[in-house]
Amino acid sequence: MDQYKRFHRYHRVLSRARWSSLQASRILLGVLLEAFVVGEGPLIVGIDETLERRYGKRISAKGVYRDPVRSTHENFVKSSGLRWVCAMLLVEMPWASRVWALPFLSALAPSERYAAKRGKRHKKITEWAWQLLLVLRRWHPKREMVAVADRAYASLKLLESCRKLTDPITFVTRLRLDAALYEPAPPRRPHQIGRPRIKGERLPNLSAVAEDPRTVWESTEIANWYGSEDRTVEIASETAVWYSTGLPAVPIRWVLIRDPEGGFKPQALLCTDLQADPERIVRWFVMRWQLEVSFQEARRHLGFETQRQWSELAIRRTTPALLGLFSLVTLFADRQMRRAAGALRRQAAWYHKRHPTFADALALVRKELWAQEEQTIYGSPAQSDTIKVPRAYVERLTEAVCYAV
Repeated sequence: MDQYKRFHRYHRVLSRARWSSLQASRILLGVLLEAFVVGEGPLIVGIDETLERRYGKRISAKGVYRDPVRSTHENFVKSSGLRWVCAMLLVEMPWASRVWALPFLSALAPSERYAAKRGKRHKKITEWAWQLLLVLRRWHPKREMVAVADRAYASLKLLESCRKLTDPITFVTRLRLDAALYEPAPPRRPHQIGRPRIKGERLPNLSAVAEDPRTVWESTEIANWYGSEDRTVEIASETAVWYSTGLPAVPIRWVLIRDPEGGFKPQALLCTDLQADPERIVRWFVMRWQLEVSFQEARRHLGFETQRQWSELAIRRTTPALLGLFSLVTLFADRQMRRAAGALRRQAAWYHKRHPTFADALALVRKELWAQEEQTIYGSPAQSDTIKVPRAYVERLTEAVCYAV
């Protein structure tokens, strides 16, 4: 391909070539599991969406969404772009001493206007997340699986779907402090008439439980709290039934978290596995922060949001390929990082970096490619075509141009 003068043929791999993105995702996940998941341990997957800012009339799938990067608690910023729902494998990197989120499967979630123009039903991000998890379950039907997501995915329909699978998927997400929680339904009496109950008596809101002096709190230390140092928090947990009118009733284990130093307000998590350890639930959820880190690194180093394709097929392929490149770079760098992690940290005199980052991994991969320049990269010609001009001549020319009348 490098001998063709028509460079547009490179882009045909994305816009015209026949290949399966889904099959490529399955292969990538298999390689990631082989490299980073030891034995038959639980497969921990993070689910989140991100916005790819794109403009132009020919990009039909775009919509106007809240921009999570530019928005704050005080300012609400909207941007035009494409919304992607992504599944990432959450694994511990030994040479980085923290969890990394490795993208392997992404789906474009078009806008409501896009679906209306084509006479199709609009799918919410929770429905796209369910499809990704269902595909993942089909790839690994017997493996223990944990899905971690933020509050946007706290949907009773999604939780019930994951719970009712033959091999259920444990789902961990945030829970509102004012969620309607109930006791389990009482056992049905013999010869009782009528529909069976799906819930028992109403329980107090978690906001009231957090303020109740009778609540029993346990102190625990969580490592790498949202990408920072270890943090000591207090947790309280119980089981309940979460129910809302017209939706299924889902048994959950809720976990209340509070900071003994008052650094943040009390918050609640839920888990569909009633037997899960509360401390483990908190550790699972804290891992979710790395999804935001991976999105940011893809924007900063891999050209995310710099695409300019107009082809519908290329649009659906390019962004998943760039996100998958994050995982490929990590795979390529892992072999060298394990042997010399300390020597690979690049840092400035005013900024102390404790552990290697994705920028270090990317630099290592580039260094290996450049070392094989004769086989992979074509450099500049041996003879330079630069002409050195005497300084006196440049000064005379500058004076003549600047002061000419």
